[in-house]
Amino acid sequence: MVSFGKKKKPNMDGINLLISILVCYPEIGTVSYEPSRSALHFAFAMKEVPKRQAYEDVGMLIKESIKSYHSLEGFQDADVEIFLEGQGHTAFFHIIRDVKTISQGEISMLSTIMREHFGNILIMDPDNGTAAYEMEQEAHEDAIDHMICNLKVSNGTNRMVGIREEGRVLVFNK
Repeated sequence: MVSFGKKKKPNMDGINLLISILVCYPEIGTVSYEPSRSALHFAFAMKEVPKRQAYEDVGMLIKESIKSYHSLEGFQDADVEIFLEGQGHTAFFHIIRDVKTISQGEISMLSTIMREHFGNILIMDPDNGTAAYEMEQEAHEDAIDHMICNLKVSNGTNRMVGIREEGRVLVFNK
């Protein structure tokens, strides 16, 4: 008798979380779950590298906004890492957040800050604007906090990466 090792089942809440984030927030280029850090890693793709002062100002604004948001929500000790990666004429603004303290409201706030400050250079899917699209987006937003809570409890062990490609959202288990 030949026995094959059991394959790990994918964490469907984690996969659905990444899909929902990318569907709801077209300004987020990629999002990944890093189990070793129990963190979500957001990358915002840009058509050009922003000026250093603009990057630093927005990074500080994001950190202060998270701190204020968490003060209102009653959280403390949020783990936040922000860095910029340039590749030729393209840049990636990275935000890494611990799963323990992040919420849908914070993800929405991060996306809004990025759109307001870098909207003219962000690479993002165009807003669809149809009623059906908006209803689908609301359903995904409502589910994000639930899926984050499930990810906190399950402590997902698989690294997952969600990306946009030609108007589609793809998630890979790594």
